Amino acid sequence: MTANQIVRLFAGTFILVSLALGVPGSPAFVSQWFLAVTAFVGFNLFQSSLTGFCPLDSVLKKLGVREDCQSC
Repeated sequence: MTANQIVRLFAGTFILVSLALGVPGSPAFVSQWFLAVTAFVGFNLFQSSLTGFCPLDSVLKKLGVREDCQSC
């Protein structure tokens, strides 16, 4: 997997889990405060699209995860 794919996987997973834990109708409901995680991930995706900076992407690159190749 490339760094970009891992970032998308993490974002999608965090959003789905936080919705499951934060929506009152969910069988896994814990607290509506979990919706703050959804808002944080959404804001991070938004700022990343404008600035090109993603903290998780930076960490993954330092760990040696390969980046997307342009010729693939």
